[in-house]
Amino acid sequence: MDMREFVDSAKRMFDPDMKRAEKKKNGTILVVDDELANRLKLAAILEEEYDILFAENGRQAMDLLMHRSEEITLVILDLRMPVMGGTRVLREMKARETLRKVPVLVVTADKNSEVECLRLGAIDFLTKPYPADEVIKARVAHAIALSRDRKIIDFSKIDALTGLYKRDYFFQSAAKIDQQNPEKNMDAVVVDIHHFHVINELYGKLYGDKVLRQLGAKLTAKAKQFNGIVCRKEADSFFAYWPHRENYLHVLNDLSFGGGDDTSVHLRMGIYENVERSLDIERRFDRAQSAANKVRGTLYKAVGIYTHDMHEKEILEDKLTEEFPRALQDNQFIVYYQPKFDIQQEKPVLYGAEALVRWIHPTKGLVGPNVFIPLFEKNGLITELDRYVWRQTAAQLRAWKESYGIDFRISVNVSREDMGDPQLTGFFERLLDEYKLEHGDMVLEITESAYAGDSKRVISTVSRLREMGYLAEMDDFGTGYSSLNMLHQMPIDALKLDMQFIRDAFRPGSDTRLIQLVIEIAKYLNIPVIAEGVETYEQVSVLKDLGCDYVQGYYFSKPIPAHEFEHFLEERKKIDKQLHLKQEDERIECNV
Repeated sequence: MDMREFVDSAKRMFDPDMKRAEKKKNGTILVVDDELANRLKLAAILEEEYDILFAENGRQAMDLLMHRSEEITLVILDLRMPVMGGTRVLREMKARETLRKVPVLVVTADKNSEVECLRLGAIDFLTKPYPADEVIKARVAHAIALSRDRKIIDFSKIDALTGLYKRDYFFQSAAKIDQQNPEKNMDAVVVDIHHFHVINELYGKLYGDKVLRQLGAKLTAKAKQFNGIVCRKEADSFFAYWPHRENYLHVLNDLSFGGGDDTSVHLRMGIYENVERSLDIERRFDRAQSAANKVRGTLYKAVGIYTHDMHEKEILEDKLTEEFPRALQDNQFIVYYQPKFDIQQEKPVLYGAEALVRWIHPTKGLVGPNVFIPLFEKNGLITELDRYVWRQTAAQLRAWKESYGIDFRISVNVSREDMGDPQLTGFFERLLDEYKLEHGDMVLEITESAYAGDSKRVISTVSRLREMGYLAEMDDFGTGYSSLNMLHQMPIDALKLDMQFIRDAFRPGSDTRLIQLVIEIAKYLNIPVIAEGVETYEQVSVLKDLGCDYVQGYYFSKPIPAHEFEHFLEERKKIDKQLHLKQEDERIECNV
């Protein structure tokens, strides 16, 4: 080493924070050694490829690590030093979560220390006296590469936000637990946060992340107590696998916590008890998820247990999923139509219809949409079914336009899964072109939960569709938890009140003030209101007085096949003809 190299290295040694003219690409190495000559030698060998920090003893090294662990790529650590030796540094690094994975290359002349250093987390060794420069460079490069490989593996195993296992590694670990405890009864548990999206929307993502970390910490503590394991599956959904427990309400109470700032965090749990070992791990948690879904939408029942009835439902769902392609090919899915009426006229007048799919199964008969729609939403088949329904509806609408010549709209359901399809707008454009329809002929119904669940993506997609000329209805308003003041942010052309919202308002002892409030806000925003599930003359009359524009429900008609629906089109054609004749008479009288 010449004098210039010595001076440059010394400057860095005594001013480790001195700015470099050029940041090295390969990372930063902390050299910890009480011998000045050793520090200078390592700096001279490595400084062309790495930034170098120095510490004279273990205490200085720990200070640097505590403040700058994110930038330190490797520690070259001498074992024998005053104040704090290298072995103690290794112990303290192992005890701290933030330092545990910083790679350490130990420098020692004592072969007997190597086993203990490996046990404490050392990644490799350099011997004293130092080997050739190229050997040192190779050892350092190998240690850094090995550490980065480990971090890549850890990243694939560990959720960055909570520090819990990711799903795939969790399943592998659960399988090992089964192997090691073949006779032990185990439970598969799903835990999630009731309407977590509302927490994110009201308080922001950073606050939501804090809540997820709190729940992750509580689940980790509970898993340690029960000798089990836990993972974050996705979003606010967590899995746990541990020996069978008897009282899960007590477990849930232990996990519950407040979010702070006067907010409450309500948890929901689904359990598949005493799992069947012949089922693969993922299927066991599907059953636990089914149990959790049974308590979805209520704060009063927070624990669901997988039952025999759920098992029978699971068998049916497997069968329906298997038969779906053939059912689509054989046109077993039939589109029914439920009329919508304009009730602000002197007499209710047919305004449009909603297309609703029914499955006429060759052996099971009519399979209710409450059975197959949630199933296909869960397994991803809903997008294929939706496209089938849209095409059938477009063809029927074209036929009715040619037969009856009336201005008529049909609304079709667009699932949340459809919102993520990059081909969505292209499909609708080709469909309208094929059947010579206008953009306003098919109204797109998107559920309130879709707006609330992934609002940015849905709002962006719906805004783009509306710019192209399509009309959008928010369906099922009143079932979710969107705040009323969010309505002005949502790109919609009509607001559809959910049938349960209507039924609850007309129950004995209830009132319609909330419906009135929603209608008034919608009127202020120039958004027409549709009420579904209307069943009585009283409901029609009250809704008309409140200013509701359109209704659909059993009072007028249940959903019916196309050939039966044509009765309503005949009536509408007669009304249009009478209106036209009346206008002609008025025009003649005016001319006279």
